[in-house]
Amino acid sequence: MKPIFKKILTLVLRAESRLVLRKYKPKIIAITGSVGKTSTKDAIFAVLSKAVHVRKSDKSYNSEIGLPITVLGLKNGWNNWGIWLKNFLKGLGLILLPNKYPKWLVLEVGISHPGDMKKTASWLKTDMVVITAIGETPAHIEFFQSRKQLIEEKSKLIKTLKQDGFLILNADDHDVLELKHKTKNLVYTYGFSKDADVIGSEENILYENSSNAEEENRKGYPKGVIFRVDEGGDSLPVAIEGVFGRNHIYASLAALAVASKLKLNMLNAVDALKNYEVQPGRMRIILGINGSLIIDDSYNSSPFACEAALGTLGEVQYGERKIAVLADMFELGKHTIESHKHIGGVVKKRADVLVVVGPRAEMIKEGALEAGMKPDNIFEFSNSRETGEFLKGFVKEKDLILVKGAQNMRMERAVEAILLDKENKSNLLVRQEEEWLKRQQY
Repeated sequence: MKPIFKKILTLVLRAESRLVLRKYKPKIIAITGSVGKTSTKDAIFAVLSKAVHVRKSDKSYNSEIGLPITVLGLKNGWNNWGIWLKNFLKGLGLILLPNKYPKWLVLEVGISHPGDMKKTASWLKTDMVVITAIGETPAHIEFFQSRKQLIEEKSKLIKTLKQDGFLILNADDHDVLELKHKTKNLVYTYGFSKDADVIGSEENILYENSSNAEEENRKGYPKGVIFRVDEGGDSLPVAIEGVFGRNHIYASLAALAVASKLKLNMLNAVDALKNYEVQPGRMRIILGINGSLIIDDSYNSSPFACEAALGTLGEVQYGERKIAVLADMFELGKHTIESHKHIGGVVKKRADVLVVVGPRAEMIKEGALEAGMKPDNIFEFSNSRETGEFLKGFVKEKDLILVKGAQNMRMERAVEAILLDKENKSNLLVRQEEEWLKRQQY
């Protein structure tokens, strides 16, 4: 899309959105951070939807176009101006005609460059702002002079809070927690820290222990995560099925913090999280060929998230081999070499086999070799298609395979190659929209 058209499109969508918000006056929860924004949005939506009419950002629509189309309840028109024209008319209909509009909006807000927060979200008036973890080397840091500048940009979302709004912070990220000093609003925290308001503990992998003889071969099959949450003097067990990773626990803790501040029934909130809708490519558990199990984390990658995913790979007790399929991480600037090599060192402790994809990922290989990983257990490829072809002949029964890489590395193609249920790939894999499937790079 040409810049001039994008600018016009953004201005029109934002103008319509502001009029819609003024007319219907929904409560707004806005989420930012560098790790777990989408999962946090989905978890909060799951909890709220049990009690109120709520709408969330679709997929990861968190940009200066993504936010308005969520407010207006529209679909992304991509480069189709016919669709955008229909969208404009639908927006006018919301403004001029009576409609049943959501009572709450849960919006994900992303930034990539200095000044993005002002362009993307300054026009919002929020009731809650949730800030997730930032991480030591955050995504998009390439475009900022320092980590401090990136955090400062994300913190500008706090300025959108209404006078009686709440700021909800990840207590385990010191720099995020320090943002409490940037507001006079009430601050509420979540995390594993004993000083948090909503405290997580006793996290473990959830295994299936079926007594059904027909499912004897699946006894001990890993199927999710389980942990305990303490809030307001109550202690409750929480189970989330179909996913792995601490990021989903953090997302759930954030959602329970929201539920607590809204005085929702906490038992209902915990129940809503058991099978909440997790977007494809975010630590989802998928059955693979030859009796293998895939941890599909192919949506995107950053050093913090990649190290956490490898931690989960090492923790899960399943099968004989653990295979880490890791592609390039983008937008790291001067941190590119050290970040990739560090991940290689982590792989040595967490996986038996390393598959690297892309030119930057060669530095993951270097880090793994320096850490003592045997060269015979490392394989390298230039793109996701080649990787998928290799994996089809390499994967064996009860292999546990983590697949992760930057968005443009398109690692969902490698997952597709070893996916058992290919007929359902449009629901299981990320980036299955027609516009994405047309793109041939990588």
